[in-house]
Amino acid sequence: MDKDKTPIPILEGHDCFACGTNNPIGLKLDFYRQGNSICSDVVLNKNHVGWQNMAHGGIISTLLDEVMSWTVIYFKKAFSVTRQIQVRYLRPVPVEVPVTVKGAITSGGTSRSCQAEAILLDSEGNILAKGEGEFVILSEDRLTALPDEFKKQMMNLFNKYE
Repeated sequence: MDKDKTPIPILEGHDCFACGTNNPIGLKLDFYRQGNSICSDVVLNKNHVGWQNMAHGGIISTLLDEVMSWTVIYFKKAFSVTRQIQVRYLRPVPVEVPVTVKGAITSGGTSRSCQAEAILLDSEGNILAKGEGEFVILSEDRLTALPDEFKKQMMNLFNKYE
C-alpha cells in the first residue's frame, strides 16, 4: 500500500466530523492519491466501537462516504454532496488496528453528478466493507449556505490538485 502515495492537501480549521482539523471528536482523516484512487489510512479506537472491539457501522459508512467525497473533490475538482450511498458490510472491522479506505470514480456521469465506490481494507488487503455512492456536483454559486471564505479556500484547493 505504500507505493506512489501523493499526499492531498486539505483545508485546515474546519469542523467536518470526518476530515475537519477543528473537530475535537472527529476522525481527522487525511488523504493521498495512489494511481486512480484516493485513500486514507486510519486506526479507529474504542470511541468508534459498536459491538465489542468492532467498529460501529455508522463509522464505517462515514469512512466510505468521506473517501468517495474526496475522490469526487479531487478528480472532478468540484464541490459535491452525497445523493445516495449503499454500504455492504462484509467482515467485522476491528478497532486499534490500521485500516485503509480506498475510493475511485466509477462513472463520470454528467456535469451535475457522478458515481464513486470505496472499499475498506485491513492490513492484509482483505475487503471488510464496500460502498457505492452517487454524488451531486454543485457549482460554487449554488453553495449559498457556505461562507465565501470557505468557497474561496476550496477553489484554491482545487487548483493545487494535478
